[in-house]
Formats: sequence, C-alpha cells, structure tokens
Amino acid sequence: MDIKRMAKIGVMTALYVAATLACSSLAYGQVQFRVSELLMLLCFLNKDYIISMTLGCVLVNLFSPLGLVDVVFGTCATLIAALLIYHTRKKLGLAVVSLFPVISNGIIVGAELTYLFQEAPFYVNAGFVALGEFVCVTILGVTVMRVLMKNKAFMKLIGEEEHTDRLF
Repeated sequence: MDIKRMAKIGVMTALYVAATLACSSLAYGQVQFRVSELLMLLCFLNKDYIISMTLGCVLVNLFSPLGLVDVVFGTCATLIAALLIYHTRKKLGLAVVSLFPVISNGIIVGAELTYLFQEAPFYVNAGFVALGEFVCVTILGVTVMRVLMKNKAFMKLIGEEEHTDRLF
C-alpha cells in the first residue's frame, strides 16, 4: 500500500470520526442521526473506504455509552454494510446500495439496544436505528454523492476505482 493511498484512508477515517463526534449527542442511542454515515457511500467508489469506515466506526464507538458491545457489534454492522455496498456496486445503483447500512444497522444495532436495555421491543429499536440511517445515508448521502460524483476533481481526489453510471 502506497503512502498516498494510506493518507486517503486516514483522512476519511478522521473525517468520519470528527463528523460523528461533532454531532455526538445525535450519534448514539435508540435514535441515531450520524451524518458521518453518508460517507459510507464512498465504498461504492473505492474499496479503500471500507477500511476507513470500519476504523472510523471502531474509534467513535469507543466513546459510545454502550461500551465495548457497541465497538464490536456496531462496527460489524458497518463492515457488513460497507462490504455489501462495494461488492454489489456493479449490479445495483447508489440508491439501492444505500439501504445496506439502513438494514445492517437496524438489525444489528437494534438487537444490541434491545439486549442491553430491554426497554423497547426489537422492532421498535430496529425501526428507530434504521430510520436514522435512512435519513443520513439514503436521503442525505445519496443526494450529496450524486452531486459529488458529477465533479471530476472530487472523483480524482477520492481515487475512484472505475467510473460508474449507476446513480439510481
């Protein structure tokens, strides 16, 4: 791995962490609005961002009030979604792959919250987590990424692996 590639991974990891911690009051709990999750869609363009998003999630979940359980399971949800986004990018459009974080976080983090707190049923916890992901990734993220993907300078900067017209 060359220095330029490592630097891009590090910068995106730091951006995910900084964006999450800047909005930390909204980033943890039953209703989560992690605006940083829109960065998950970078995995649609380059596999290196799977590493960035996973490392970023590990780091921010170290600050989670849910403790090490969130570090393990929250990070697993992110890793699963990132891998699915990358490996299905040639078959599915951006809007469709944006649902992977919604589903994986809804199920995994929803189960985590249900197990830890037992205050609400699983479907309520899963629904609220999925709603936050849907707003941040599918609505906000897809909108932002569609604009950015039209910018040649941005695409060059992030190191797109190959051009894709699969915006929908």
